[in-house]
Amino acid sequence: MTDSLRVEIAGPLTTLQDLGRPGYAHLGVPRSGALDQPALLLGNRLVGNPPTSAALEITFGPFAATLPRAGTLALTGAAATLRVGGRPAPINAPVAFRPGDRVEIGRAVAGLRGYLTVSGGFAAPPVLGSRATDTLSALGPPVVRAGDLLALGEPTGDPSTVDVAPRPAVGGPITLGLTWGPRHEYFTHPGELLAGSYTISNDSNRVGARLAGPALTRAHQRELPSEGIVLGAVQVPASGQPLIFLADHPTTGGYPVVAVVDPADLPLLAQARPGDTVRFRGPQQ
Repeated sequence: MTDSLRVEIAGPLTTLQDLGRPGYAHLGVPRSGALDQPALLLGNRLVGNPPTSAALEITFGPFAATLPRAGTLALTGAAATLRVGGRPAPINAPVAFRPGDRVEIGRAVAGLRGYLTVSGGFAAPPVLGSRATDTLSALGPPVVRAGDLLALGEPTGDPSTVDVAPRPAVGGPITLGLTWGPRHEYFTHPGELLAGSYTISNDSNRVGARLAGPALTRAHQRELPSEGIVLGAVQVPASGQPLIFLADHPTTGGYPVVAVVDPADLPLLAQARPGDTVRFRGPQQ
C-alpha cells in the first residue's frame, strides 16, 4: 500500500509543484511549476530527491499534516516556524521524522511561499510530464485541501549532510531587472516604469502579480491581435497599471507587453507579499 501524507490544515493555497511543463505553449498550456524554483531545488537536495521531484508550495500558511513513515523533510522559501513531531525544527535544513509525526508550519513571517519537500517526493500522476498544479487551466493535481491524502514516492537518495543551507533573505522591497518588450513603443514614456515605485496588489496570484503605482500612458489606442506571452512579461492593460505574468500565465494576450523581467529575479517576485514595494532597473542600470 502506498504511504500517504494526511493533510490537516491546508492554508489559503497549497499546491503540488515541480519544475513545471515548459514547451507546450504552442498548445495553449502554461508552464506552471514552482514560482521560487531555487527554493524547490534546495529542498529536494536537502532530502535526497532528484531535482524534478514534486513538493508542496504553501502560500502564506499555516499548514499541518501527519507523516506516514520515517524519512526526511525540509522547509525552504518563506520564513516560518516549523515543528516536527511536536519539536521545533530549523528551516532550510534536512529534518528527520518518525512514522506518525505531525509537521506543523506557521504563517510566513518573511516571504510568501514555502516549499515542503519530503524524501521520495509526492507521487501524483504526471500530466504532460509534470506533477505541477496549474491554477489557470486546472491541469495536474487539484489544489490541496484539508483531509486530502497525498501519496509519497520511494526515496532514492540520501539526505544532505548540510545542517542549514544558505538562502537569500526574503521579504521587503525588491528591484527587478528588465529588458524592453516587443510593444514598448505603444507607450508615451515607457521609461516611467523605471522611475516609478509600485506595490504588489492584493489580487495577485500564481497567474500574475498585479502592481499599483504610476500608470503608463498609451501613445496610441489601436488594438493588438493576441500575441504570445512569456514568463515574466510585463503587460499593461487599459488601466495603465502593470501586470507581471508568473508561472500559470496564459500563453497569449491582447494587451501590449512593455518589458520582460529578468528570469533570475522572478524568485524575488515569488516571495513578495501584497503591499511590498517593487522597483525596476533597465538593461543598462
